[in-house]
Amino acid sequence: MIRTRYNKVLLVAPEVFPDELLTDYKNVKHISSVSRIFPSLNELNPDLVIFDYEFVGKDLEKILRRININTFYDKLKICCYKSGQDEKTDGLLKVLGVDYLIYHEDLVKPSKNKTRVNNFSTVLDTSILKWIGAASN
Repeated sequence: MIRTRYNKVLLVAPEVFPDELLTDYKNVKHISSVSRIFPSLNELNPDLVIFDYEFVGKDLEKILRRININTFYDKLKICCYKSGQDEKTDGLLKVLGVDYLIYHEDLVKPSKNKTRVNNFSTVLDTSILKWIGAASN
């Protein structure tokens, strides 16, 4: 099985991540301001962007539409971390271009169907996922 690792990752989440945790990862840039998303996208040119759904909130739809319109972001993969599942919202996010949806319950308890976690662990290092899970608590 081929595992996909991304060279540059942009994490858009609140400031609950200690700087010490990010110093070991030179390929991850953490921003905690919604207004810094597009300047950071342009300067870093990441392969993957991880959005915390609760943090970005209502601005996420506008951001995703803007990313989909611009051909500069064609190869960009988008991941969204959510605290719970909602069919209507999840469907909208998928239509707007979110490639991966990660739920809090998938990270906290072992599920009978581990395909989501296994698929996503091929995308990111598990320690980054633990940070996202800890941030939502």
